[in-house]
Amino acid sequence: MADPVEGSTPASPTVKAAAPAAKPPAAPKPAAKPKESADPPDPLRRRVIWGMIYGYLGINLLMFLRFFFPRALYEPNTIFNIGYPADFSLGIDQRFLMTNRAWVVREPDRIFVIFARCTHLGCTPEWKPAENKFKCPCHGSGYDSEGVNFEGPAPRPMDRAHIAMDPTGKIIVDTSRLYMDDPRAGTNQFNDAGAYLPV
Repeated sequence: MADPVEGSTPASPTVKAAAPAAKPPAAPKPAAKPKESADPPDPLRRRVIWGMIYGYLGINLLMFLRFFFPRALYEPNTIFNIGYPADFSLGIDQRFLMTNRAWVVREPDRIFVIFARCTHLGCTPEWKPAENKFKCPCHGSGYDSEGVNFEGPAPRPMDRAHIAMDPTGKIIVDTSRLYMDDPRAGTNQFNDAGAYLPV
């Protein structure tokens, strides 16, 4: 084997550089929590919404139950007792206007009952004591203290109800039997028996 030449460095075996150690794979980053896009439910809002739903259903239930009750129209009796002739003083008595839609008129020699219905369109006129007349609030028809029209669109006087005295001396009025005065037809029933009561 040949000696190495003097002054030369000994030849070193070729050493391969060690490959750097492989880095361990990076741990995956923890997934970020998704941000909540909406606020938590508002309990007051839920109560309001449920309240409206229950209210709607309750109203529908009441409407359903309403069908089981009759739609009867209760009207006052057409025949009623108004008392004795001495119970009325001269002039217009309005005691029976609200209950029976009638005015009792006392004159020195007779009593009659005016049915409180305007002959224009059927409204209930008002008695105006300061003006001594009946005035219809709907279209302005005017009637004197005997129910005879003198202004406005009313075509004729107000009707009078049948009036009679029972065996006890009380006055009985029947608003289903009316007496009318219609100049256009030449009819005047205000002086017929039953249209007034002599006193």
